[in-house]
Amino acid sequence: MPPAKKRPRAYDVTRTRTAVLAQFAHVRDAVRTLTPEQLALPGLGEWSVRELVAHLTMALERVSRAMELPEPAGGPKPEIALLEWPFSTAGNAEGIAGHTRELAAAHPDLVALYEETAARFTELVPADGGATDRLVATRGGTMRLGDFLVTRTVELVVHTDDLNRATGLGIPCDRQALAACTRLLADALADRAPGGSVEVRIPPFAVVQCIGGPKHTRGTPPNVVETDPLTWIRLATGRTLWAEALGSAQVSASGRRADLAASLPLMG
Repeated sequence: MPPAKKRPRAYDVTRTRTAVLAQFAHVRDAVRTLTPEQLALPGLGEWSVRELVAHLTMALERVSRAMELPEPAGGPKPEIALLEWPFSTAGNAEGIAGHTRELAAAHPDLVALYEETAARFTELVPADGGATDRLVATRGGTMRLGDFLVTRTVELVVHTDDLNRATGLGIPCDRQALAACTRLLADALADRAPGGSVEVRIPPFAVVQCIGGPKHTRGTPPNVVETDPLTWIRLATGRTLWAEALGSAQVSASGRRADLAASLPLMG
């Protein structure tokens, strides 16, 4: 019998919305300081820093655009559950890349683009949490607004880290945004590789059990993986390879089953 899957973690939509805006504000403050030379640097893959910066605005704009449209038909059940979202993103890469280049070319004033994006999001996304269960259209299918906002913390935190590595900036991560991002990707791992033989610890935000085998119930687990949130996020998104993280002591793994290589990355 396959291991039973746990109920999805609950997120407070008001706190998530606040975290999304806070992280976006951190990036906006950094964008104000970027020089033309920095904007021309390699950013992510084939994107320049300018294109990466423009892409970050899409994290909020996708929500704003969805809220302007009528609620999609076919509810009340969404087409994509929150834990399915990380695995649904790879097929959208080509369309996202094209839109990103168009966006960067169409907005020479990136600071103005950030101001407009934040203002639209603030106006269109309710602050009181009243629309949590409203369905919104995403690239992969309909999602509940509350769930879609959690995915925005992943987009913002991951690409903030990309921007820091490309430019040498030290853009901070909002604690709540970092926590939501870490927890969603940890829960996605447990969903992809259900079981109780390995305990994955990402202090101070998440602990999950995964991978089939003998289940640990008390005392010190025989198979433990532990790392920090940023390293975990890089592993989950393919920025860092499992073997590389182990070799550089960014991850500690004890026990013969404590190997996540076959389950990573979660997002392409």
